[in-house]
Amino acid sequence: MEPITHFLTGACIGRAGLNRKTAYATLVAVLAAEAPDMDTLWGWLGPVEGLKHHRGITHTFVGAPLVAGAVVGAVWLLDTWLQRRRNAVIQTGKAPPAGGKATAVHWGWLYLTALIAALSHILLDWTNNYGVRPFFPFNPRWYAGSLVFIAEPVLWALFAIALVMPWVLGLADGEMGARKVRFRGRGWAIFALAGMVALWGWRWFERDRAETLLSQTEVTREPVKRMTLEPYPITPIHWHAILETADYYQTAEVNAWTGQIVSDPHQDVLYKPAVTAATEAAKQTPLGQAYLDWATWPVVRDLGQVPIVSGAVTGARRATIEPPKLAPGREWTTVEFTDLRFAYSYLGPSHPVGSIPLSAWVYIVDGHEDAGEAMDGREEK
Repeated sequence: MEPITHFLTGACIGRAGLNRKTAYATLVAVLAAEAPDMDTLWGWLGPVEGLKHHRGITHTFVGAPLVAGAVVGAVWLLDTWLQRRRNAVIQTGKAPPAGGKATAVHWGWLYLTALIAALSHILLDWTNNYGVRPFFPFNPRWYAGSLVFIAEPVLWALFAIALVMPWVLGLADGEMGARKVRFRGRGWAIFALAGMVALWGWRWFERDRAETLLSQTEVTREPVKRMTLEPYPITPIHWHAILETADYYQTAEVNAWTGQIVSDPHQDVLYKPAVTAATEAAKQTPLGQAYLDWATWPVVRDLGQVPIVSGAVTGARRATIEPPKLAPGREWTTVEFTDLRFAYSYLGPSHPVGSIPLSAWVYIVDGHEDAGEAMDGREEK
């Protein structure tokens, strides 16, 4: 999931009762819930390293305890600095700073909080269609629940209510002169977390219904080798289907409630690209190997002499990633890697070049030589 959902989940984990056990619980939960995404820093080394390491060791059951320990260690440094600052004020004879911790620090509870939050990150990322490798390095396989779109406004609203309502009720109590309630918001936080699980269950049920409907309907002209359903945001009843036959891929839109399946045999069909020397060479490049290790529905296309442009492929005038400069008699071609999991219908018919998110490209010279790699418009240096 995107960072907002992780942060809000961490806040609710901390406020669901763990903040009554130890100081810094909510802070630690928020930090640990987002900390696994520090692996995006690998992207500074280029798109290949970014793709290879994103959702890597920090998103595994082996890495989660280490992530939790690092977060608790950072908070220990913060607490040590605050204690020294408070002691220095006391030694000067002045009163200590106001606003001390409401509860004592219990490091065991704090580590447990961080571990729960770090594991929640893995669980949340599993629910979308990008996937995670929770058993890496022992098992490098990617797993994806494909239940929730990578950005889910329903979850944002649920968590926003859980975090804002206690503050609103606190203002109301203050105006009425009621006694201030310590650790307000536990019930709302539990409500939000339970609501998230309920949403997953609902989406799982609707996905199962859509899958049954799809398997019982003749959508393609040829026998289906495999199929999958990808989620849309907000609505649990609307699913994007991908079906593979021996010769082509076909997409469809499925409504689990009405039973309607919409697919145009002319616009929603992508014939499998021809295998060329360039595509085979591109698969062996570092970017090609990393991409095919991650992709579930990969499509590799030889585009010919079409320059890579700002994350897409289009006319040479707008090229930002220059094609290789070659001696006379030598030729270059562009090979495109895409994953149909992200080829939603709103991207346009037949999935035009450059329209699919998380696409990658490789320049191949003379059908065998790697002359440049890029992903989402970022060139590999």
